[in-house]
Amino acid sequence: MGEIKKIDRSNYLFSNKMLLTLIIPLVIEQLLSVLVGMADSIMIASVGEAAVSGVSLVDQIMVLLINMFAALATGGVVVAGQYLGQKKQENACRSATQLVWFITICAIVITLLVYAGKYMILHGIFGEIEPDVMRHANIYLLIVTASIPFMALYNGGAAIFRAMGNSRMPMQVSIIMNIINIGGNAILIYGFHRGTEGVAIPTLISRMTAAVIIITLLCNQELTLHIEKTFRYRVDWNLVKKILSIGVPNGLENSMFQLGKILVLSLISTFGTYAIAANAVSNAIALFQILPGMAISFAVTTVISRCVGAGDYEQVKYYNKKLLIITYVSMAATVGFIFLILPFILRAYNLSDLTAETTRQIIYFHGISAVLIWPLAFTLPGTFRASGDAKTCMIISITSMWIFRIAFSYILGKYLDMGVFGVWVAMVIDWVFRTICFIIRYFRGNWKKDAIV
Repeated sequence: MGEIKKIDRSNYLFSNKMLLTLIIPLVIEQLLSVLVGMADSIMIASVGEAAVSGVSLVDQIMVLLINMFAALATGGVVVAGQYLGQKKQENACRSATQLVWFITICAIVITLLVYAGKYMILHGIFGEIEPDVMRHANIYLLIVTASIPFMALYNGGAAIFRAMGNSRMPMQVSIIMNIINIGGNAILIYGFHRGTEGVAIPTLISRMTAAVIIITLLCNQELTLHIEKTFRYRVDWNLVKKILSIGVPNGLENSMFQLGKILVLSLISTFGTYAIAANAVSNAIALFQILPGMAISFAVTTVISRCVGAGDYEQVKYYNKKLLIITYVSMAATVGFIFLILPFILRAYNLSDLTAETTRQIIYFHGISAVLIWPLAFTLPGTFRASGDAKTCMIISITSMWIFRIAFSYILGKYLDMGVFGVWVAMVIDWVFRTICFIIRYFRGNWKKDAIV
């Protein structure tokens, strides 16, 4: 028998230490984000279930926008990463500058549109909800909408740092942002006995602070990736088109995904305030369950785009497998931990018996499904996007969402009388379909021909 040939990986782009240095701050940053989201919910719960419901409804809109900006930022990361893989640092920096300007202009336009369409958002999308819930949603939307441009700037800046393999800096800025947010919440809600505005105002101030810090840091011309120190913006349409070739399909995919959640929310609101509250709390806890996967998805973009830029698909295959295994192991550990502490979390939310029991059922079902299916449905397509194959991911995801997630939410939730739990079952059916499509796509290998620089 011949000896098994050992592959020399000493010249590979990312050592185990580099991967850990990239992933751990990403996990911490996502952890902070989810913990602060949960703390927000718990603090606002002291105002009442109507406040929890009102804030959670508006947060669905904000998540849609955050995901849209994150998608545009991903386009910038892929372009910059592929240029870095080709050792073209000047082009990579130019793409970073274009990203920051373009994302800011888009955010300002969206902010104006949200204010102009406030009535339609509150009454058209959310439908008939209780007046008390509507009042809280209106206050929260008015204040938090002002933070949209700063949210976009932070997302763009953080993405640029990650593109150069530096996830520690965004983590540190995120810590500052979250301290301001949670501290402000505590002071305004418990100290000054404010209601919904006690959650909204610190959110605005924290996002403004984070945006200023991260953009100031990116102006350091000694960084591998930096932006130009100028208030004069000249559009480089060649680079913008490259960024948009990833950002637009990814943004449409993310936006449609959130839009689907919002449409389903109008269905959930018909089940009563208990269902809206159970869904809101379940969303907060479920985010924690998939936290390692979300963090590692950012790492996938950084690592794979660099490998694709270098034209080395053997490394792409190696790192894709490695990062998927890390995702599975870390998610299993996280979900197990959540199951252990779930009774304490539910007690902290001070929910009614019906709301707490519904939440418990959802979290057990979501956790088990996440460990088995989520990485292939959401981490694997990150490899395709980083390779330039964002359009196919978008088509698969949007098709799956409309056919399975939305249609089955109505079939299971409304017509089969499964209520809010049926909506979560429909979501997992959507995951299963995505997984099948992405596995087929991966092994066919067509995505290897789509490098964009």
